[in-house]
Amino acid sequence: MRARIAATAARIMAEDGIDDFALAKRKAARQLGAAQTEALPRNDEIEAELEAYRALYQADEHPGRIAELRRIALDAMHALERFSPYLTGPVLKGTAGPYAEIDLQLFPESSKDVELFLLDRNIAFDTAETRRFSGDRAHAVSVFKLDWLGAQLRLSVFDPRDERIALKSSQAGRVMDRAGIAEVGQMLAKTD
Repeated sequence: MRARIAATAARIMAEDGIDDFALAKRKAARQLGAAQTEALPRNDEIEAELEAYRALYQADEHPGRIAELRRIALDAMHALERFSPYLTGPVLKGTAGPYAEIDLQLFPESSKDVELFLLDRNIAFDTAETRRFSGDRAHAVSVFKLDWLGAQLRLSVFDPRDERIALKSSQAGRVMDRAGIAEVGQMLAKTD
């Protein structure tokens, strides 16, 4: 049942563009009639199934879509360079679906600097707040959501001191992988 849930969750993520592993797991378990208390697969199990699914059913369009999202991310990173941007999330991992948001981490002196940057360029945005973790310490993070070259961009704004620490999306979660401008440029150079 665990393997079936992982495969179904991967299909849901690939076809519906869901990037939230927990949501995909719950939907898959519900579709398969599994009890919520049954052992759900780990995210890495779903990622492996997602890669297999995309290799089989989306081999033609998926690599091009990831490259396009990474090009848009790199463009935004160059524009936001003074805020020390890093690409993270599904676009970096190569697991992003067709409706994925591009996740960038920024480390400005103040979140107001990012807000003023966007306002000065007449870029419409929404704001929210979320939490990120390092060790057992929670960090309140401002999030700006906006459109950039036709893609959804999510800018998570951290304290500049947090740039050197390993950040996680949950207290027990994995460390979030991230790549700077040079690394994203190298990734794109390999696909061109």
